[in-house]
Amino acid sequence: MSAATGPDDAAALDDRPLTGAEILARRGISAEPVPAPSEHRFPDGAHYRIEVPSVEGPAVLRAVVGQAEAEGVVVNRASQGSGAMLLSTAELAEMARIGADNGIEVSLFTGPREEWDVGSLAQSGEGPSRAGLIRGVRQLRYAVDDVLRAVDQGIRGFLVADAGLLELLAGMQAAGQIPASVVWKVSAMLAPANPLTVAQLDRLGASTINVPADVTLGQLAEMRSATSLPLDLYVEAPAGMGGAVRGQETADLVTVASPMYVKFGLRNSRPLYPSGLHLADEAAAIGREKVHRARVALEWVERSGLGLGQSQPGAPGLGVPEP
Repeated sequence: MSAATGPDDAAALDDRPLTGAEILARRGISAEPVPAPSEHRFPDGAHYRIEVPSVEGPAVLRAVVGQAEAEGVVVNRASQGSGAMLLSTAELAEMARIGADNGIEVSLFTGPREEWDVGSLAQSGEGPSRAGLIRGVRQLRYAVDDVLRAVDQGIRGFLVADAGLLELLAGMQAAGQIPASVVWKVSAMLAPANPLTVAQLDRLGASTINVPADVTLGQLAEMRSATSLPLDLYVEAPAGMGGAVRGQETADLVTVASPMYVKFGLRNSRPLYPSGLHLADEAAAIGREKVHRARVALEWVERSGLGLGQSQPGAPGLGVPEP
């Protein structure tokens, strides 16, 4: 026993439950090595933040906030996929108030997009690969107006799925035409799968970058090496994005990718886009279950003993609304 370790300390170590890696090691089985930990952090020093996606309006946002309070989960970002263009100004203002009151970034998809346009290619077998792109100058004009309309109601976070639009919006922000506090989140529809594309999106003005849900730890480390921006990762992905369920891996993923937005989709839930009153009850129930999945994943993080820290409400760098 070393001089720095007393009897009580030794007893505590002996009483600690063995980890899965330790049990396997005793049988001569080595776990897959985890890449080197990321040295990057959020501005507040935190390793990760929690994101709940597909929060399709004020009612769903209220349901998510209520479930988070009931389960003791800090939700840092609520994102939405139907688009700011399908919310009334009153709904935009209400989402901004809810987000501001709870220190939550509200990130709305920028519309329109090719998948809902009149072109036939988006409806073909190859259509999903083009779903989030902006089609023509007409859609570019509407997309810029969509952002400005939501900014007027206090929204400070947007999902962008078109590289040209990202560059345009970031340029407008640099010119003072859009508030500096607005966060540009690269959508999962534009998710890069290699470090060169990650670096390109960084140069174009991204604030955070969604990477594919099926990345390995090694691939995640490769992408982390290309940028210090936060990476967004579905630890549970909807079926349309592969349906990966890997909440138990959260601690390893965060260790490699910090700073990271840990996203909770729901594998077997119905698609919600475009959402509205006809799907309101389901959307709210799905949102509440995503918060519960986050609570379970956080238990895995706590069990890891890695001391990973989460941002608190209203932390620096969040696109918290400014109603």
